[in-house]
Amino acid sequence: MKHVDQIGIAGKSLENFRKISALSKPTPLRHNDRNRTSYRGTMRIVISGASGFVGQMLVPKLSQSGVALVLLGRDAAQLSRLFPDCTTATYADLPYVAEGADLFVNLAVRNNNQSDNVADMTRVNADFAAELATASRLAGVTRFVNVSSIHALDSHDARPYAASKRAGITLVDAATDGRATHLYLPSVVGEQFSGALAPLNILPPPLAHALLGPLSALKPVLRIDEIADWIMEKALTAPKHVILTNGQKNNIFYAVTSRTLDLGAAIGGLVCLSPLLLMTWFLIRKQGDGPAIFAQARIGRHGRIFTCYKFRTMVVGTVQAGTHEVSGSAVTPLGMRLRRWKIDELPQLWNVLKGEMSLIGPRPCLPSQEELVHRRTEGGVLDVRPGISGLAQVAGIDMSDPARLVEWDRRYIAIRGLILDLKLILQTARGGGRGDRVAS
Repeated sequence: MKHVDQIGIAGKSLENFRKISALSKPTPLRHNDRNRTSYRGTMRIVISGASGFVGQMLVPKLSQSGVALVLLGRDAAQLSRLFPDCTTATYADLPYVAEGADLFVNLAVRNNNQSDNVADMTRVNADFAAELATASRLAGVTRFVNVSSIHALDSHDARPYAASKRAGITLVDAATDGRATHLYLPSVVGEQFSGALAPLNILPPPLAHALLGPLSALKPVLRIDEIADWIMEKALTAPKHVILTNGQKNNIFYAVTSRTLDLGAAIGGLVCLSPLLLMTWFLIRKQGDGPAIFAQARIGRHGRIFTCYKFRTMVVGTVQAGTHEVSGSAVTPLGMRLRRWKIDELPQLWNVLKGEMSLIGPRPCLPSQEELVHRRTEGGVLDVRPGISGLAQVAGIDMSDPARLVEWDRRYIAIRGLILDLKLILQTARGGGRGDRVAS
């Protein structure tokens, strides 16, 4: 059996690997008679950090699927007690037990409730993750899956956990030449709840699960069965980044509350802002060069075309194209101010009232933007209502880069919830995002 020191990893990160793996010496593999059968023809999965909250729910689900599991931890005896039907080993055994495995799923993590020390979190969530990735690559593991959190997707989240997870993504990519898969998860639920949902554990199970629907409308959650299914069916061929959530699909609580919020904002906005709307209409008409309202065909939910309304900010006769394709000289002096303050978007409250748009969602594009329409269709972006503002817009991403825009559109759909929607509304109201930029 090789010792971990023989892997050949050099530098500071090796020291971090030693600090964790050296807490226990290499031990004989622990398994019962059911695990003594050949691995030939059976999917082999190595899991680190299986004793954590997610691991303790995930391992039984995978075991039921008939895969061969090898569980790694600092204490193989503890793992054996938790999972008597699985093969267990220490991190020092990794080069031997992982050789030729199909998957390495890294669940090893230092959470906020375990430590608030930045260095400690970085050592586990970044340096140690990279060491595991390097060791699994040298052992010939087909695919390394680095499990992370959707919190790591927010570059503005400077909390130690999110920051250390982002650092881990960078280091794991370097260790695997960019061939690892990063799996981003929301709050995970099974028979038990953790994190912000932990108080549900004190309630009777039927009541706790009944409350899960309304609570998941605030922020997405994911059932452990869906993670197990993804690992079994999609992990081996997964792309580099995977956000695994339900995207509020079939969540009636989110749908009803979100629509109620849209209606309240649309009615309230059209009434309360009517003086501003009338004044803007008057100023545009006073220019004497055309109508105040600009109506344009856009692609809506399920690919249906609808008429989107805006205050006109460009000269009459401007070519019908994506804003990024229109010259800045086409924007009127008044239009520049309206666009800067985003007043030109206010007539779209009428579209929201009619149910053609939402306050928050992917920005609707033109039928002529064929590449973007195609990518959005393939990516499921057209399954939701377009929005006056959205995650991509607040991040300053416009339609000039269809591939990147659709990536952010899909990210929003995956992580959306009432809390995120309200956050984006406030960021937009405060001037967040640069909107659709015209060509220079």
